[in-house]
Amino acid sequence: MHRTALSGSQLATGNLWKTLPLALLLSFTSIQPGLAQETAKMWRTLTVSGRGVETIPTTLSQVSLGVVVQGKTAQEVQQEAARRSSAVVALLKSRNVEKLQTTGIRLNPVYSYTDNVQRITGYAASNTVSFRIATDKAGILLDEAVKVGATEISSVSFIASDEAIASAQKQALRQATQDARLQADAVFNTLGFQAKEVVSVQINGASAPPPPILQRAEMAKLSSADASTPVVGGEQQVEASVTLQISY
Repeated sequence: MHRTALSGSQLATGNLWKTLPLALLLSFTSIQPGLAQETAKMWRTLTVSGRGVETIPTTLSQVSLGVVVQGKTAQEVQQEAARRSSAVVALLKSRNVEKLQTTGIRLNPVYSYTDNVQRITGYAASNTVSFRIATDKAGILLDEAVKVGATEISSVSFIASDEAIASAQKQALRQATQDARLQADAVFNTLGFQAKEVVSVQINGASAPPPPILQRAEMAKLSSADASTPVVGGEQQVEASVTLQISY
């Protein structure tokens, strides 16, 4: 009679299956399909994005103004620019403006061209500062700045206060979250599914877009001897976007 020799591992495996109780074997084989179904259900999710927008009034003006001086010599124009700039800065400090800082100091030669020959005919110096002030006070302050030596506005933009923006960001996030949930509920109700829980949350943004900036203009053209320069702000939008992943 021919006999097949079994290895030690084969004998051990065979003995293992022989020693396992029948009930345990049946339980093991019956659990596997159920586990697979539960795993599949756990990964059924809906991803939806909501958007929120909050509009707030702009109460502050971000202003950049400067002093531009031209003359024959570099020393002459630099000294005159420094004198006028010092007067403008002193005025701004006396009016308690916010975030006052120097944003530019320049000294450049001025050229003329005759018969294709370049010659220096003088020099131009400019000093620029930026600051924030309440919009309802900006017009009067700009006129006062002209009187003490300012010659141009580099830019003006209107913004809300930091506190108002922070409050609007929170409200926009609430709106975006509610919008996402409403969208998800509409989908689940239409398909006949039951929402379970939010498995992930992503905040895509909660910020205010850059405010529009007025074009550069000479301050003397904006000022009037009879009335202050009108400066009128507007509104600013704060937007937020929230993405939810919801299991069902």
